[in-house]
Amino acid sequence: MVCNVLEYLESAKQTFPEKCAFADTDRTLSYQQVEEASKRIGSGILNKGIKQGAVVVFADRDLESLLAFLGIVYAGSFYVPVDINLPEKRIETILQITVPECIVVRKKDRAAAENLFNGEILILEELMESDIESEKLQEVRAAHLSTNPLYIMFTSGSTGVPKGVVVSHGSVIDLAEQFNDTFSFTAEEVFANQAPFDFDVSVKDIYLTLKNGATMYVIPKSMFVMPKKLMGYLEENHITTIIWAASAISVVCAFKGLEKVKLTSLKRVMFSGEVLPVKVLNYWKEHLPNTMFINLYGPTEITCNCTYYVVDRSFDVEETLPIGRAFKNTRILLLGEEGKEVKLGETGEICVQGSSLALGYYNNQEATKKAFCQNPLHNLYFDRIYKTGDMGYYNERNELVFTSRKDHQIKHMGHRIELAEIEANVNAIDFIRKCCCIYNKQQEKIVLFYESEEPRDVEIINRLHEKLPKYMCPNKMHWMEQIPMNAHEKMDRVKLRELFSEV
Repeated sequence: MVCNVLEYLESAKQTFPEKCAFADTDRTLSYQQVEEASKRIGSGILNKGIKQGAVVVFADRDLESLLAFLGIVYAGSFYVPVDINLPEKRIETILQITVPECIVVRKKDRAAAENLFNGEILILEELMESDIESEKLQEVRAAHLSTNPLYIMFTSGSTGVPKGVVVSHGSVIDLAEQFNDTFSFTAEEVFANQAPFDFDVSVKDIYLTLKNGATMYVIPKSMFVMPKKLMGYLEENHITTIIWAASAISVVCAFKGLEKVKLTSLKRVMFSGEVLPVKVLNYWKEHLPNTMFINLYGPTEITCNCTYYVVDRSFDVEETLPIGRAFKNTRILLLGEEGKEVKLGETGEICVQGSSLALGYYNNQEATKKAFCQNPLHNLYFDRIYKTGDMGYYNERNELVFTSRKDHQIKHMGHRIELAEIEANVNAIDFIRKCCCIYNKQQEKIVLFYESEEPRDVEIINRLHEKLPKYMCPNKMHWMEQIPMNAHEKMDRVKLRELFSEV
């Protein structure tokens, strides 16, 4: 029984010591090198007398960040990836919540860390020069439990304060096992990492690579503004699987990135984060007819994904892709307002059960108790569920379909309206790259932000009048050359609300 993710690394190193584990545009690291460097970092942390607890890493999109994560785990602690490019106030808030044992930074980031943190600051380059303390590492391993935290990922909080989701080794192991059973990954896989390391999509790349003795390439962020070069990079490195945010998939479509490059090795395209417009899916399918496309769903709190849908049929551009069925060892409940299961075809809140659930929100018992609660269907024993705040229903094929966030359903002109339905119809328009609807309660107006080559308000409204009742059509429209995205590659609705208040 695997109870520590490091067992994946050590098993792969035994089988493929010289094989490339992680790579970027400049260099590669073999499994032997990854294990040795991680043990040195872990030994260095232990020699500093750091207690087993939260360790913040000022992370970037590089191989050193991956080594820091694994080294922290070897030391028996859990890592907290923090993007070094975040605003200082956000980093300060994360540090206040986590109260870390120490911060691990590159030498070049020491000054920035000293301005933000008064505690122990460890320099990664120095940790990598440490001698390996085998006995100390073994003592740490002997005391390990699968329920120990592995990492904390921070997500946006509705109050404006970020929440740190604590995920255990056992939950990530469950994720890796279920993905392997469902999609038959092997040691021949080559993953292309798109997501930043403080975003949970990257967890799948990292630990599926280690579990299978596979290879993972870290793609520079700059390539995503050069989709044709990006596609060439995927082909050159024989990428077999991409697990990307839907926004990254959409960028390739918007800039016609598949027009001249044939991705001959790509077997699986997996996407999540936001609803992928069907027109984007159709573009990819047209150019990659033999590739499997998988729609993944799940919030950070259930360890990345709890459901999947393998695209097995054609969809009209106005339709929404199902999010499919639950992974094995996971159960989905659709609950109504009174805490009872809804009937087939009715919409309810998506709630999740299983060992994939996070341990809760770090240093935030109030938010934890609200979201991770007792199954309301019985009170015979403690039966924990996570309330996602997402709404969905089962269609006639018994496929789960996401409809909207619970807080994105509005009441406007006496009607209950799902903003996601408006967005789906706008996204179906051929010249739209992406769009986002918000509701201004004070002015009682539906506001549409959209991205395209040029403003086309009148044409959009005319098209919507053909599909939607008048009360659902936007009252205000704002064309943007580029809709702002947050650090997790999702449309930044908070920023859009700020912009709306200024216009």
